[in-house]
Order: sequence, then structure tokens, then C-alpha cells
Amino acid sequence: MAGTDPIHQFVIYDIFELFTVGGDGTEGTGTTFAFTNSALFMVLTVATIAVFLLLSTSGKKLIPTRAQLTAELLYEFVAGMVRSSAGTAGMKFFPLVFSLFTFIFVANMFGMVPYFFTVTSHIIVTFALSMLVFLTVIIYGFVKNGPKFLKLFVPAGVPGYILPIVTPIEVISFLSRPISLSVRLFGNILAGHITLKVFTGFAVMMIGGLGALGWLGATLPVLMAIALTGLEFLVGAVQAYVFAVLTSMYLNDAIHPSH
Repeated sequence: MAGTDPIHQFVIYDIFELFTVGGDGTEGTGTTFAFTNSALFMVLTVATIAVFLLLSTSGKKLIPTRAQLTAELLYEFVAGMVRSSAGTAGMKFFPLVFSLFTFIFVANMFGMVPYFFTVTSHIIVTFALSMLVFLTVIIYGFVKNGPKFLKLFVPAGVPGYILPIVTPIEVISFLSRPISLSVRLFGNILAGHITLKVFTGFAVMMIGGLGALGWLGATLPVLMAIALTGLEFLVGAVQAYVFAVLTSMYLNDAIHPSH
């Protein structure tokens, strides 16, 4: 059943228990904290990024190796993204944007490996990343600009009599950012993986149930699965880019709150 169930790939399970808080000492009481498959792949994602960057930049050469060149191109790609969206002043947030981009990108690529777990397919993960961005914008906005940060909700050039209508819209739009940012990433990854699983599962069922005729009938689902696999790699990369770009644009609001 797990082989064809499109939802089974998103199940979070405990690998081993860490500790239990509360309860009366009997099994099943209290709150148990465990190391899950989701936590495992988040650790693997961070470790993969850290190892790659350390190895690729440890022996800097005038003529870079392929790994060093890849790391430098990655740096310039994200740096250019931040500068174009938040200006030179936004480079102080480069470590945050770079970390978010690489984490989401590598996590999405891991999710394309059979039997691996896709951490960005869970809304709790994407929402946590979105709240990190949202709180950074609010805290830095008020620290740098003080009450002037509220100019973000008062667009320049808008007549005063329209402000009672425009300002609430701006506030609602601002508060909805973590929701839209997290749901966009979560929804695209979840939907893509389910669709891919359905087509591959359909092909497996046809081959297993109809024999030679099933192989013929499974041709279209297999071709669709191959095409969807390529599309999913593209979607994973694009979603990492979109998340990083929107993060840079939101940080620009904290740096320059006036429209």
C-alpha cells in the first residue's frame, strides 16, 4: 500500500526518542521529543551545504576548481539578487538570504531522490522559514527606522481621504506575507510530488495487473512521470529562487520603508 499511496511519502515518523517531559512515568503519558525523519533530512541538508562550501573554498586558487567556481557563482548569484532587490544596504542580510536559498534548494533536490524525505512539503517547515523572514523585517525595521517604519503602510502620494481605505489594505497585505510565502513553497512542492507519485503508481499498477498489455498501456504514464520529474527539478530550483527574491524585497521594506 505504501508503494502506491501518494501521501505515504509525507509521513513524519520517529527515528528515536530523545526525552519525555511531564507525565507520571508510565508509557504514553507526557510529551515525547524525538528525532524524526524530517529532522534527519534537515540536518543532512545543512551538513551537505556546509561540507560543500568548506571543501570548495578551503584551498582558494587563482584558477578555480569546478567546486570553487560553483561556490563563487552561487555567491555572486545570490549577491546580485540581494543588490537588485534591496540595494547595497541590503547586503548586510546576505548571509540570511544565502542560507535560505541554499537550504530550500538542497532540501528540494534531496526530495527528488527516491525514498528520501522532502522537508519543504510540510507547512510547518515553510511557515517557520517565513516567520524568520517576517520577524527579521519587523524587528530590523523598527530598530533602524523607529516609528518611521510605519510609513510602509502609508503609500507616498496617496490623498489623505483615501488613506483610511488604503492603509488597512497595506496592513493586511503585510500580515499575509508569511502565509503567502510559506504556502507558495509548500503547495508547489506538495502538489508536484503527489502528481508524480500518482503517475508512477498508475504505471506500476498497470504493469503488475495487466502483464504484457500493461507494459503497453503504461507507456504514457511512464513518459508523463519522466516529464514531471524534470519539471519537479525545475520547480524545486525556481521555488528556492522565488523565496529568496521575495525575502530580499521584504527586507528592502525594512531598510527603506517609505514607498
